[in-house]
Amino acid sequence: MIIAGVDEAGRGPLAGPVYAAAVILDISRPIAGLADSKILSEPMRDALALEIRERALAWSIASASVEEIDEINILQATMLAMERAVVGLSTLPDLVRVDGNRLPRLSCRGEAIVKGDATVPAISAASILAKTARDADLRLLHEAYPAYGFDQHKGYGTALHLSQLASLGPCPAHRRSFAPVRNALSVAIGTTISLSPSAT
Repeated sequence: MIIAGVDEAGRGPLAGPVYAAAVILDISRPIAGLADSKILSEPMRDALALEIRERALAWSIASASVEEIDEINILQATMLAMERAVVGLSTLPDLVRVDGNRLPRLSCRGEAIVKGDATVPAISAASILAKTARDADLRLLHEAYPAYGFDQHKGYGTALHLSQLASLGPCPAHRRSFAPVRNALSVAIGTTISLSPSAT
């Protein structure tokens, strides 16, 4: 049976796309050290992501944009990103195991597994690919909008991020359907802020 693991990264942040990945591991090419991406250090995640891309039978990374998040809500956008990741696999799985308690639309059998990113190696691999891809995207976002510190907090609502959001207002990468961004936007009305990426 061909089993794909699926996980997401970026449901909670105030900015940037939500990412998802799907991975079908090759049992003949095992990968040591797979775990929930949240407990791994950044260097470990990056090293494992390279190994997953090299050794997996198939893998796919997809996302849903900030505009889609604001239009259909973060839960549905997460499901959409997961669906796109599964569709993007070069090998059709017989079973898809998804971290959490909900399943995206699938053309095959699926299982939702709470804390699957810590117990199912294929889901762990997917969590690592999704997390590293999103972090890379947020580093690029930092280059476009350096004042917000996206390279440090990756869009999460840290004290630094909330402070910058309050003083600068949101940039185009912020999720306007999220309350802290909505609130900052209402305060920023009448304040002149740059909505264009900085020159690179």
